Amino acid sequence: MKRLTREVTLLLTLVTAAGSLTAQVPTVSAGDVAVADRTKAEQLRTGMRKLWTDHVIWTRQYIVSAVADDPSAAEAAKRLMKNQEEIGEAIVPYYGKEAGAKLADLLKQHITIAVDLVAGAKAKDDAKVKDADQRWHSNARDLATFLSGANPNWKMDDLGNMLNEHLALTTKEATYRLEKDWEDDVATFDKILEQALHMADTLADGILKQFPNK
Repeated sequence: MKRLTREVTLLLTLVTAAGSLTAQVPTVSAGDVAVADRTKAEQLRTGMRKLWTDHVIWTRQYIVSAVADDPSAAEAAKRLMKNQEEIGEAIVPYYGKEAGAKLADLLKQHITIAVDLVAGAKAKDDAKVKDADQRWHSNARDLATFLSGANPNWKMDDLGNMLNEHLALTTKEATYRLEKDWEDDVATFDKILEQALHMADTLADGILKQFPNK
């Protein structure tokens, strides 16, 4: 009888242990992504979307203020520069501080040139606009080169097309604002925001593919 009791006790112990181990295994989705990993992925995507939303919102705020000769343009530009630092910091956990600083520097150049472009367009200085536009596209190539070199999931041509679309839409936004074409101005910003979210998702997805366990 004692032997039977010991065997039952041992069986119950094993069943309890097995249940405990099962409880420790992360729940897996249909795509074989653990809940913890899926949460990190969502945090990365959400964070990247926030940063690029800020990017286009503060760019718009600068354009609106600069075109109207509003003194708040300086503060908008300052906040916009901070956003580029924040985007750079977002990649530090994956690529290191040097890469983060490099991305922030390239993005700050992107903003500085945009300021020159708006100033040239406002002054109707075609030579200044042309020079700024050339530098802007050169900077976009530098960004695409840097990013594609850091992550094989970010293809050079795809990044180039994406960044050039961003430039084209922002140029239209500034032009419509200067021309006081409010309807197209607003419609263009809708497109800018949608495209920025696409860029954010592309960058986040590339990181998740390259670092699935980080």
